[in-house]
Amino acid sequence: MEQEKLPNVTTSLVLAILSFIGCCCTSGIGGLILSGIALFLTKKDEELYQEAPENYHNYSQLKTAKTVAIIGLVLSSIILLYTIYTIYDAGGWSAYQEKQKEAVEQIMNMLE
Repeated sequence: MEQEKLPNVTTSLVLAILSFIGCCCTSGIGGLILSGIALFLTKKDEELYQEAPENYHNYSQLKTAKTVAIIGLVLSSIILLYTIYTIYDAGGWSAYQEKQKEAVEQIMNMLE
C-alpha cells in the first residue's frame, strides 16, 4: 500500500511560520490567531495519523509544524501581555498612542 501525506501539514507549517511575522506586526494578536489555527490543524492530522499510522509518511513534518506553532503561540502571548502592560503603564490607550506618535516623530527627525 502506498503511503500518503497528511493533508494539513504544509498549511499548518506555513501558518506557524507566519505567526512569527504576525506576532511582531500586530502586537501579538495576529500571531495568536495564526498559531492557534496551525495547532488546530496539527491536532486534526495527529488524530488522523493515530487511526492508521502506516498510511502516512510525513509525521515528522507534523511534529515540526506543531513545535513551531507552539513557539509562535508563546512569543505572541508574551508580546501581547507586554503590549497590554505598556498601554496600562502609559495611562490608557490615548496616552499610549501619544507616546507612540512622539517616538515616530523622534525617529523621523533623526532620519532627516
